[in-house]
Amino acid sequence: MLWTIFVILLVLWLVGLVSFHAIGAYIHILLVIALVVLLIQLISGRRTL
Repeated sequence: MLWTIFVILLVLWLVGLVSFHAIGAYIHILLVIALVVLLIQLISGRRTL
């Protein structure tokens, strides 16, 4: 589930970089949040695959 959200946010971030610079800033924030959540999950050792 976490990986799915991460991939979706990554794709949205790339779309935002290419097409919408104003919306891209918000997508960058979402990507940073997704990376923080991913790191917390990996550090805590609760990997649900």
